[in-house]
Amino acid sequence: MRIGPWLCVTLVVTGASGAAMPRGGQPETPAWFKGNTHTHTSESDGDSSPEDVTRWYSERGYNFLVLSDHNVHTSIEALSAKYAVAGRFMLMRGEEVTSSFEGKAIHVNGLDTRTPIGRQTGTSILDILQKSVDAIRKQSGVPHINHPNFTWALTPEQLQQVRNTRLFEIYNGHPMVNNLGGGGVSGVEAAWDTILSNGVLLYGIAVDDAHHFKQPWNRELSLPGRAWIVVRAMRLEARAILESMERGDFYASTGVVLDDVQVTRSSLTVAVSKATFAKYRIQFIGKHGALLQESLESPATYTFKGKEGYVRAKVIESNGLVAWVQPVFLQ
Repeated sequence: MRIGPWLCVTLVVTGASGAAMPRGGQPETPAWFKGNTHTHTSESDGDSSPEDVTRWYSERGYNFLVLSDHNVHTSIEALSAKYAVAGRFMLMRGEEVTSSFEGKAIHVNGLDTRTPIGRQTGTSILDILQKSVDAIRKQSGVPHINHPNFTWALTPEQLQQVRNTRLFEIYNGHPMVNNLGGGGVSGVEAAWDTILSNGVLLYGIAVDDAHHFKQPWNRELSLPGRAWIVVRAMRLEARAILESMERGDFYASTGVVLDDVQVTRSSLTVAVSKATFAKYRIQFIGKHGALLQESLESPATYTFKGKEGYVRAKVIESNGLVAWVQPVFLQ
């Protein structure tokens, strides 16, 4: 699946649980890899060591993990030597570039950066946001903008002005990030539709932003396992994963697993891996968040009409879990 700024011809993508691995440890055909790009350890404000955090994800079926401590470049070399398995699990370097302006939190994750970047300063929220993105790109890292509604910091108008970035969080598992909006401020998914409707392409990431691993029963804490992305790539390597992400070859999830995503010149098809006793709605959404079509059956196909602006898919599970498929822009 290749999703770009305009309608793109794509490959069929199947097997969201991953492809069979040859002896070399990498798939012979594109596979789906589950990962989390936003997690904290005791190197910044998490409650657990980098090793304990790495072990948590590696033991629970994740394929890749970014330790994104605040303004810290947590070392992964020794952890990779101990936990990485070719084609199964890898660590990626990262940092949550953490800044603020007049009480507003401006946080941008840098993925696969080389050295610490640290706090950015500037004359406005947008200025600092752009400087953060630019600093990450200068190191050949990939930026994603974090939790726009945390401290009610980032508006759709600001987000759509940021240059040289394709990724932002439409769902963050921290209990204080205001995903759903309120008080006249849009929820983050609605903000996504505003940005897309204005012709600006951003892909939506889901993350757990975990800080707390020692009290899994306390739902008021920022717990692991609440959200992730599943990326289609030829190899479980940092550059292959990031290139796919910046092409939109991934979906975001709070628990829904997809079996198949297909995009052709004429349609978008989504198939769900059904859990026992759960039911699903597959929605196809267009410009200004318009509901174009809804299906209770899987797989579901939406045939492009040509005037939708863009089409994205959302899968809603009967217990509240969600998966988001990235938008296809139509001319």
